[in-house]
Amino acid sequence: MKKISIIFTLALLFNCSGGDDDGGNTTPPPAPEPPTVATLTFPDNNQECNQGVEVNATQSSVTFTWTASQNTNTYDLVLKNLETNNSLTYNSNTNQIEITLLKGTPYSWYVVSKSNSVTQTATSATWKFYNAGDPVQSFAPFPADLVAPTMGANLTGVSIVTLEWAGSDIDNDISGYDIYFDTTSPPTTQLGGTQTQNTIEATVTAGNAYYWRVITTDNEGNNSESEIFEFRVD
Repeated sequence: MKKISIIFTLALLFNCSGGDDDGGNTTPPPAPEPPTVATLTFPDNNQECNQGVEVNATQSSVTFTWTASQNTNTYDLVLKNLETNNSLTYNSNTNQIEITLLKGTPYSWYVVSKSNSVTQTATSATWKFYNAGDPVQSFAPFPADLVAPTMGANLTGVSIVTLEWAGSDIDNDISGYDIYFDTTSPPTTQLGGTQTQNTIEATVTAGNAYYWRVITTDNEGNNSESEIFEFRVD
């Protein structure tokens, strides 16, 4: 009888322990989704921002806003002073942040959406604006955006390179572009004359590094200088 009782008990334990077995088909939890791209809303692109709150004679406070992106815990707002090319990063847990700016100064900005669950991030478009200062009759053009070749590019098997840039101006009165192209930085040799298009060809030689920048001028004689980009030809 004892032997039968032991066998019955073992069988019962086996059945109980096996009752929760789902055959190893447990569905894993879904992977976290990466953040989506935020849409910038204010300050407006290619406009003068005159809604800042005065801080002092040289500064005003501006509230930057953007649409909230999905799957996002925090945002980094990257702000660049287009006169000095200095950039600062501001962190926010919401879709807005107040920043003190210099008056009468051009800026660019974009927002990076971040998640605590994944390493992927999402970067918004980049917008430009002038922070309002003393009344002016004409705004200087924004520094041109250098499009191609990109910074640090390595080009192979070419003898002619097409330089491409994009200009913008609140007053929409850009009169021309002067392109400086050289094997030393900063470049001092002007490539061709003043251009009205946004591309120009440059002759290059393998084994050299090249530097280029664009100076944008408007009808009132105001001008701005782009960043300096470098590329190599192998």
